[in-house]
Amino acid sequence: MLLFLISAGLSLIFGVSRILNFAHGVLFMLGAYLAVTIALLGPGTMTAYLAALIGGTAGLFVVGALIETGLLRRIYHAPHEFQLLLTFALVFIFGDVVKLLWGREDHSMAVPSLLTGATRGLGLTFPTYRLFLIVFGLLVAAVLWYLLQRTRWGIFVRAATMDRQMLSALGVNTHRLFTGVFAVGAGLAGLGGALAAPIVAVGPGLHVQVIIDAFVVVVIGGMGSVFGALVGSLLVGIVNAFGLLAFPSLAVVLTFALMAVILIVRPWGLFGSQE
Repeated sequence: MLLFLISAGLSLIFGVSRILNFAHGVLFMLGAYLAVTIALLGPGTMTAYLAALIGGTAGLFVVGALIETGLLRRIYHAPHEFQLLLTFALVFIFGDVVKLLWGREDHSMAVPSLLTGATRGLGLTFPTYRLFLIVFGLLVAAVLWYLLQRTRWGIFVRAATMDRQMLSALGVNTHRLFTGVFAVGAGLAGLGGALAAPIVAVGPGLHVQVIIDAFVVVVIGGMGSVFGALVGSLLVGIVNAFGLLAFPSLAVVLTFALMAVILIVRPWGLFGSQE
């Protein structure tokens, strides 16, 4: 579910703007840092935890809007190399900003008391917070489905994925649409970081493995497909968990082997569309 929150935003941004956002992992990391900072106002309380989730999401929503309007909007018609270099540069810039503001040491965030402990059922014992993450991730997926399939904004987003030039010719303000999509994608990454903060070490290198896994998910699910991001996240998560249990030394290899097999069968991903 955490992978889904990251890869859904990444896939949404690519589907509309055709930009591969290498800085998406850094946005996830920033969301985690913001959540940790806000949660310090009331460690372990549900109120502080909810404030951390809202702050991480809203903060990255604003950061995403600023990145799109201030930087990316200027290079939409430039070669893809410039777009890749810009988002890659943001990785280094935000990486140093994080070190300046929060230092080089790892930080942690307390799980709210309401979500601590374990839940038992069907003969299984499972950490309550991780069950919460599964349910919360599915709720976010349902909300995204509703936004994309049942709202006017979602119609514009799907139209932009298919033909941006025609959408602009019909009078839709594509600049505003691109800003909104990038901000929503960044907000999803921030939400993922805030949700992950209680169970991961929040440090300067958090973004590295996250962005690799997110790109694997997006490639498996299909570039631009949010539903593909959900299915790809489940596949990668299950394969990785199985690999750690059965073949610890080959866990990473299994994930990339899965991606290779899917690309051989469907080069555009499970739910992507052939260009």
